Amino acid sequence: MVFELKQRTQVQPNYLQRMTFTTDVPVGEVIHHSLLSCSPDARLIDAAKQMEKHHVSSILIMSAGTPIGIWTEADARKLDFSDKSIGTRPISDFMSAPVETVLDTTSLSEVALKFKQQRRRHFLVIDENAEPMGVVSQSDVIHYQGLEHYLCMRNVRSALKHVPLILDDHLSLSEAVSRLREEQRDSAAVRVGRSEQYSIITERDIVRWLANDVKGDCLRDVCDNRLYSVDEETGLLQASNLLKRKGFRHLGVVNNIGKLVGILSYADILESVEYEYVNRLQDALHSRDEALKSSTTHLRLAQRVIEASLDGIIITNPKGVIQSVNPKFTQVTGYSAEEAIGHTPQLLSSGRHSGDFYQHMWDELYRNGYWQGEIWNRRKNGQVYPEWLTITAIYDDDGQVCQFAAIFSDITDRKKDEERIRRLAFFDDLTGVANRRLFQDRLEQAIANAHRHKHRLAVLFLDLDMFKRINDSLGHLMGDEVLKVVAGRLAHTVREGDSVARLGGDEFTVMVPEVESIDGLMVLAERINQAISEPIAVGSHELYVSSSIGISIFPDDGKTPDELIKNADVAMYRVKADGRGSYHRYTASLHHDSVRELTIETRLRKAIKEQSFDLHYQPKIDLKTGELLSFEALLRWYDSYSEQQISPAEFIPVAERLGLISMLGEWVLERVCMQQVKWHKEGLKIKPVAINISAQQLMKGDISQTVHRVLKETGAQASWLEFEVTESCFIPEQADRIAEILHNLRSAGSNISIDDFGTGYSSLSYLRRLPLDELKIDRSFVTDIAVNADDARLVSTIIAMAQGLGLRVVAEGIETQEQLDYLRDHGCHQGQGYFFAKPSTKEQAHDWLATEWNPLETKPISA
Repeated sequence: MVFELKQRTQVQPNYLQRMTFTTDVPVGEVIHHSLLSCSPDARLIDAAKQMEKHHVSSILIMSAGTPIGIWTEADARKLDFSDKSIGTRPISDFMSAPVETVLDTTSLSEVALKFKQQRRRHFLVIDENAEPMGVVSQSDVIHYQGLEHYLCMRNVRSALKHVPLILDDHLSLSEAVSRLREEQRDSAAVRVGRSEQYSIITERDIVRWLANDVKGDCLRDVCDNRLYSVDEETGLLQASNLLKRKGFRHLGVVNNIGKLVGILSYADILESVEYEYVNRLQDALHSRDEALKSSTTHLRLAQRVIEASLDGIIITNPKGVIQSVNPKFTQVTGYSAEEAIGHTPQLLSSGRHSGDFYQHMWDELYRNGYWQGEIWNRRKNGQVYPEWLTITAIYDDDGQVCQFAAIFSDITDRKKDEERIRRLAFFDDLTGVANRRLFQDRLEQAIANAHRHKHRLAVLFLDLDMFKRINDSLGHLMGDEVLKVVAGRLAHTVREGDSVARLGGDEFTVMVPEVESIDGLMVLAERINQAISEPIAVGSHELYVSSSIGISIFPDDGKTPDELIKNADVAMYRVKADGRGSYHRYTASLHHDSVRELTIETRLRKAIKEQSFDLHYQPKIDLKTGELLSFEALLRWYDSYSEQQISPAEFIPVAERLGLISMLGEWVLERVCMQQVKWHKEGLKIKPVAINISAQQLMKGDISQTVHRVLKETGAQASWLEFEVTESCFIPEQADRIAEILHNLRSAGSNISIDDFGTGYSSLSYLRRLPLDELKIDRSFVTDIAVNADDARLVSTIIAMAQGLGLRVVAEGIETQEQLDYLRDHGCHQGQGYFFAKPSTKEQAHDWLATEWNPLETKPISA
């Protein structure tokens, strides 16, 4: 038999329940009693397959029942992966010999020292008859030796011995193994592309590559293990527990800015343990616990404990005069033994505790012989620090107190950790203001107080306008800096006693516990908006943000925290809908609107799934000749549940908020192309159809690729399409990206138009950079051009500007002869509106195309 897996059944004592801190555990009690072995002539690739199959890190090479060598994952680093024949060669060519062994009665502490001295990671465990029992590894020592007290005092940074070995993912497997061998590392981080994300390769992966005959691939093809990372301040005990719980053998270590600074392994943990110190500490702790429970005579036996203890120890006489101290006392307090002996512990008094506190302590000592608690003391340098203090009375043979033994430990770090945990639990880690949990608690207390004293309180719900643009354009780090500034401005703007919180993202709340007048509340909201709208300098950028504020008042608008927050949120969304940058108080009608929007959202998702939409087509007309030039495709939705036509003004904003607008846009594109192909096959003369593009479609993905795919699938031509983009899509921070997408669409043969011109914020310099064909004047400017001189001047200016830029001009919303005459007289080329035709079905559009319809032939034309 070439390969053999021996398993020995042995009942292991549950020593972990009777020993909490010991290194006297025999290695035979903790190893896995299974041993994989093979003959010397076994092929290396077959041995690797067996190791992978049985999830072991080593294989023993046996000859005539005697171990002659061992091959481990560490030996895999020595392989030359450029040699294509390595897998077929006998394992005896690569094994390590002789085999290092330990008796099964050897204690784990001895094994650990032997690991360090011989720089090994595996030993063969044998019984008294020299029969192999199993293999002990470094991870076995970490898991079972009971090093918790030592590991909890160290962080992972202290165990790192090297900077991390980082490999590019384009390296071949052969090059990667060579780098591990040259650097004498058991693992390496693999950078994923050019990012700061990493995978990890280990010796176990080399065995897996060998077992699966993987040779020529590069690292990116085979690395699928993400490097799990912890902060460098993480405790070694926590890291060790994490390795055990996750089943990992390595952890990445990052610093406070997220940079990878090391890779922690079981070998690093074991290497960092000072076993002589640990053994002495364990003896000292055990002796200390026993000695402090014994009589005065046993104090002599505890001298070693006192000297080696990691806690400070003070021995006093019955009157509290210090008789002796240990070295840790001096280290913590700064007082030498000579300075402390002969004085009372009042030498350390911080002044923070009253006389009653100390009187209670002594009463407890004399009554029960024991006191334990937290106390604040003062070091020699004047620094006040917290300590955990235990005082035990020591009795003589007559039962009289003859001494007191005080044991204390500095808990400064623990108090800092507790404060940090408290802040994490109740305060926003980024901005420092209250989080949702603390705000809810404060609001509940304020409501109870308002109810008891019959006064009002208010909740202001703030959301930053267009904040997502900052994250998308400049990155989340810039966005975080803006949030910090906004939180600071809020905290400085509200009154003393008001509470500011960040609920998450760019949402903030302000609680005003006592509202004196509604007008005063509105003044506060205005003041907040003014403060937030001030320019924010972040790095080299000067940013401007505004906020939308919703207001709810107790008890008028809600009587519970959830109701007040929800209704303030509803009021905030009304501000968003009205144009942002202002404030609004909650009303019952807003609740109705909110319910209506939720209903639309629910039905919209179902409608998208069922594709319950239709397209209408509105003609664009040559204003001089009346010729039908093109159509605009307009999405329509008839909700079968409510048996109502839902206005696009209602469902399009909901689709944008839910991130569904791209899906709708692609559906419109496909239907338009399919319809045009159908008309073309029927022999009709094709007129271009304009399709609206949303900001989300421009920002997410590449719409030009989607258009190319749909054209290819349907057989439509790019020249049959026009794309209308509103000015609100032109985000300055994304100018280059948007220009590139529009250039791609235009170069393919489609026309590009600016829709609703005059309602956005695009600049002439920006417009000149875009590949535009036409400009559409928003209907709001066309409506009153015949009676409003300001609108008339604005429209004529837009037409002149467009002509200067070489763009066609299309006027929207033409409904009267007077509007048509003015536009035609001032050089407007095209128009659309109810004066010519309403948006109609595809069947009506078919008739217009088939009859070469001209709406001006049936209407009088003014001189």
